[in-house]
Amino acid sequence: MSEVYAARRTRLRERCNAGAGAAVLVSRPANVRYLAGAAPHGAVLLLGGSEDLLVHGGPPYARPTEGRPDENLRVHVLPGPGGDPAVAAAGIAASRGADSLATEDHHLTVARHRALRSVAPGLRLTDIGGAVEQLRVIKDEEEISCLRIGAEIADQALGELLESILVGRTERHLALELERRLVDHGADGPAFATSVATGPHSGRRGHRPSDRRVEEGDFLSVCLGADYRGYRCEIGRTFVIGTSPADWQIDLYDLVFSAQRAGREALVPGAACRDVDRVTRQPLDSAGYAEYLPPLTGHGVGLEIGEDPQLAPAAMGKLDACVPVTVEPGVHLPGRGGVRIDDTLVVRPEADGGPELLTITTKELLAL
Repeated sequence: MSEVYAARRTRLRERCNAGAGAAVLVSRPANVRYLAGAAPHGAVLLLGGSEDLLVHGGPPYARPTEGRPDENLRVHVLPGPGGDPAVAAAGIAASRGADSLATEDHHLTVARHRALRSVAPGLRLTDIGGAVEQLRVIKDEEEISCLRIGAEIADQALGELLESILVGRTERHLALELERRLVDHGADGPAFATSVATGPHSGRRGHRPSDRRVEEGDFLSVCLGADYRGYRCEIGRTFVIGTSPADWQIDLYDLVFSAQRAGREALVPGAACRDVDRVTRQPLDSAGYAEYLPPLTGHGVGLEIGEDPQLAPAAMGKLDACVPVTVEPGVHLPGRGGVRIDDTLVVRPEADGGPELLTITTKELLAL
């Protein structure tokens, strides 16, 4: 993996046009993880000069995040507690003779930016913007393998829950059980806060589980994901509890399912992100549910949930092969509930079989 991390850092230098007198400071945790492997909490990465440097505060902050560290990186540990690794890295860059320092301004606070200027007044500070995030969009097969394993874990956890008795249990209890099952099956933890929504709460994006108990005839919508070696996937499903679904539940479910299928089928290399969003929304718009739709119908996943690209009406850019994304249309009708169906897929060319579905739990409307 050291060669992989070194290649990523080389691509970043090329993207930033970092010459002999230029240094790059990466401070956003997911970006440090992407370029350096496992890194202690709060660590920053300094690129430039004779060698790349990982700077961190030492114990008690030295426990690494998930993944394997790049053994070829030199590590600089701050001598005492309370120091800021980013400020220390700026001082090191200046002492090495750098004349400019490119930083992630979208991650630095104003106070931290001022501290960088104070410790190295001779450095010209520039902004690399989202350069690392752009590199992270296309995943290599090792990254996709981690997402695939995470999806298998999430499928297992959800499948086991569906085999248990659900009526009378609270949303909060079910969410906690799902997260325990994720860990039991090998996840490092949940990819995000697990959402379990019942009855009038169902279909609501990002619903926080409450003490409402599952009742006969409820829609039950679940959204969860596994964190495996730092990589995060997502799955969402909706079921009916206890009895045969009502006609309105069948009709709404079929509409959301058709929208989700249209979105999945549109995931081809070269497709415009806004076009994928449009074809996903179209069945629901035509049925009169436009006002109930979420602001986006999918997004990238990887070291974070909610990476680029975004599938939204105003989204820019096109999809590339080997980009993992979610397709997650949903409709929530206030006071009644709703449906959400969410898969994680990898964009693949048609010659390779088309989009690779990672989350395989059935999308049939089951009565549990």
